[in-house]
Amino acid sequence: MADREPVLKVENLTITYDTEKGPLHTVRNVSLQIAPGEIYGLVGESGSGKTTFARGVVRYLPSNGKITTGRISLSGTDLATLSHKQIRKVWGSRVTMVHQDPNASINPSMLIGDQIAEAMRVHLGLNKKQAGQKAIEMLNKVRMPDPELVARRYAHQLSGGMLQRVLIATAMATNPEFMIMDEPTTALDVTTEAVILDLIRELMSEYNTAILFITHNLGVIARICDRIGVLYAGELMEEGPIHEVFRNRLHPYTRGLLGCVPRVDASKKSITLSSIPGFIPRPNQLPPGCIFAPRCDLVEEACQLERPPLVEIGPSHLSSCRRVDCLRTRTKEVEQAREERIEELGPVVLEARNIKKYFPFSGGLTALVRGKKSVKAVDDISIRMRSSFTLGIVGESGCGKTTLARCIAGLEEATSGEIDLEGEHLDYSVSRREPAVLKKIQMVFQNPDASLNPQLPAGYSVARPLTLLRNMSKKQVQERVKELFAAVSLPPDYIDRLPHELSGGEKQRVAIARAFAADPVLMICDEPISSLDVSVQASLMNLLAELQGTAGTAYLFISHDLAAVRHLSDWIAVVYLGRLWEIGSAEDVFVPPYHPYTEALLSAIPIPDPDIEQDRIRLKGSVPSALNVPPGCRFHTRCPRKIGAVCETEEPPWREMEGGHRICCHIPIDELKTLQGGGLLKKAGQGGNR
Repeated sequence: MADREPVLKVENLTITYDTEKGPLHTVRNVSLQIAPGEIYGLVGESGSGKTTFARGVVRYLPSNGKITTGRISLSGTDLATLSHKQIRKVWGSRVTMVHQDPNASINPSMLIGDQIAEAMRVHLGLNKKQAGQKAIEMLNKVRMPDPELVARRYAHQLSGGMLQRVLIATAMATNPEFMIMDEPTTALDVTTEAVILDLIRELMSEYNTAILFITHNLGVIARICDRIGVLYAGELMEEGPIHEVFRNRLHPYTRGLLGCVPRVDASKKSITLSSIPGFIPRPNQLPPGCIFAPRCDLVEEACQLERPPLVEIGPSHLSSCRRVDCLRTRTKEVEQAREERIEELGPVVLEARNIKKYFPFSGGLTALVRGKKSVKAVDDISIRMRSSFTLGIVGESGCGKTTLARCIAGLEEATSGEIDLEGEHLDYSVSRREPAVLKKIQMVFQNPDASLNPQLPAGYSVARPLTLLRNMSKKQVQERVKELFAAVSLPPDYIDRLPHELSGGEKQRVAIARAFAADPVLMICDEPISSLDVSVQASLMNLLAELQGTAGTAYLFISHDLAAVRHLSDWIAVVYLGRLWEIGSAEDVFVPPYHPYTEALLSAIPIPDPDIEQDRIRLKGSVPSALNVPPGCRFHTRCPRKIGAVCETEEPPWREMEGGHRICCHIPIDELKTLQGGGLLKKAGQGGNR
């Protein structure tokens, strides 16, 4: 694509925000170009300037933002010189955008078909009938099931994956020259994400649109992009073809980002993830030399004196590091090996047997006619956990993972089943549990903002369980709070800071410190790292592993990031539509996956290595409603390995394997092993098994 005339050509772009403290140059002298049909991935931590750059390119900045230097050419048109009236004609016709949250982009009061048609009536001049027909055609293009029916629905009647397809259909409707995709799959579970990424690739080959793809997920970048740009504190650190950059990593920041990503073939027992120390500098506090120097493990005196330029170090491969030769000689993998430790089975901490949680469904007159129905959110799940043990729970959105965790914590009252903690029977409701029991189970949630009081210092949140559950004196509380902040690597002065003065990762560290304050035997971690940068994720995963080794706490770890689950978990439970389908050690479940559902989940994981080829197994349709569970094997409606009528009419049996590994499937174990062949992941050129 390098020999083709670029659709977008950005030269020395600098974007400045006017603030009370003076001008902030948030993006500085960035140059890049994107060819027709090319997907250019832009990566970097939060605050690196990715979204500001993208909005600046299309002149969609807030009132205090402006382009101070540079040229932006869109197929020969200099966007930087257009008037506001002229640029508005470009938006939606020649340039479109797909955002992270479709709910923030779709009008909840308009029919889906009318919203797609509106873009074509405004920008293509089609009449109402033509635009309506074209809207259904675009829904077909994005492989929307029942497009005519979907066109007559509202946003609240569609799933997250369907809404993202609507956004893509709207963006592609005017056949734009250039499209910005800003974290378009971050909020989706892994199977939906895989389908959306496949769809984007197919549409780009058909429409030949140039795409700027922004994400913090390096696995997604490796799967979908042709070239990559690594942005740090508003400047481009490295750029080049996707295979070249991932293979060689000739900037310490690129190497650090990739070292933060957990691998599906390694666990917390074997490696410590390589987190990047420190934080991105503010635009008004940039160091005098290389802006990455304060966080770089290769820094030398010259790096701190002079800012290195972005220069070509290979065919179409650019880097702004003066120590490229040193990087060439370093090994590719940067994770640190953990010291081998003897694994001993601790005492049983939690035993949950045959847990069910049915929610009564009140559907008005229809429910009265058809009789009472229940939403079977959790349907007969049993798990057992020991101290210093992590059980990872995986499955698509809505499968019952969080409901099971809430039943164990007592936040939801189980419909039936038994829950024992350290051999003592627990009441279903948290309100009827004794304080001595309450302190033994703690939770860390996805969003620390929702669990920290914004009006009180961080130290107060950590001190509260010490006061309520452990009856410590004021002096003891103060000392213990200092110890907990040190344990989660936060300095003492953070104790008096308000939550808004902390970063997302720092707030999550406070939430972890608060959970450990009660000295729990079981900690429930519900998506604790999913909304954070890869560098922050790595440091928190290392922290959780270290604290577990010290305190012996058992973790129930819930996440849609299967690589993170693989890294942290000793055992993994696979849940679908309220039922358990496979459970065993992390290695047994992942290498290779035996159950067809586990196989599909792992096939969808975006691997941060473009040289790895994955077998593509895509599940059709959405998870059925827990109100109308399919008969027989409830996975049969989507199963790529369904063997016949037995799957549709009979419950599958549990099949025992070595080491306590169990799967629930009609297909015999030997046949599943044969179907798996050599596994899902292979180096490029080795070919697939299907």
